[in-house]
Amino acid sequence: MSGKRQFDETSVINAAMDVFWRHGYAASSVDQLTTAMGLSRSSLYKRFRDKDGLFREVLSTYAERVVRRMRAIQGDTRRSQLEALLHEFLPNDAKAARPKGCMLARSCAEMADLPLEGQAVALEGLTRQRAIFREILREAVANGELPSAAGIDGLAWHFLGVLQAIMNLPQAGASGRELRRVIDLGMSAWPLK
Repeated sequence: MSGKRQFDETSVINAAMDVFWRHGYAASSVDQLTTAMGLSRSSLYKRFRDKDGLFREVLSTYAERVVRRMRAIQGDTRRSQLEALLHEFLPNDAKAARPKGCMLARSCAEMADLPLEGQAVALEGLTRQRAIFREILREAVANGELPSAAGIDGLAWHFLGVLQAIMNLPQAGASGRELRRVIDLGMSAWPLK
C-alpha cells in the first residue's frame, strides 16, 4: 500500500490549526506541529512540503470554515441577517476549547513574519469576509432597506471591524454583555432610509 496516507487528514489539519492559532506562525515550531499532529517530520514534509505549506493549508481551511459559517446565517431582512451574523460569533462557552480570537486577524498581525504565500491566504480570507458584508449591504440597497449604494465599501469595512472586535476582544477581557453592546453600537452605522 505504498503511497497511501496513513493518517486522518482532517484531524491532522485541526491539530496543526490549534498550534498555529494559539501560538501564531512564527512561534510554532515544526516539533510542536509534528507532536500535535502525531506525524513524523518526513510525513509532514511529504504531505505539506514544509511548515509554510502546512500553514497555508491550515489557514485556508480556517478561512473557508469561517466564510461558510458566515454565509449560513439568514434573516428576514438584510439588516437582521447582518446582526444575526455578528451575534453568531459571540463567545460561546461550549467552544471554550478552541483558542480565542480570529486566526486570520492573528495572521495579519504577524504579516511581516509570514511567507508571501501565507500573507496572500490571510488577506484573501479577510477579503472574502468583507465581500459577504458587501453582498448583504448590496442586497439591502436592492430591496430598499438601505437608501443608496454610496458608502457600501466603508460600511463593509466597518462591519468587518465589528466582527473582528467581537472575535478578538474576549482575549482582552470583554464580556459577552459588553460585546453585545459593541454589536448594538456597530449596527447604529446602518443608515436610516
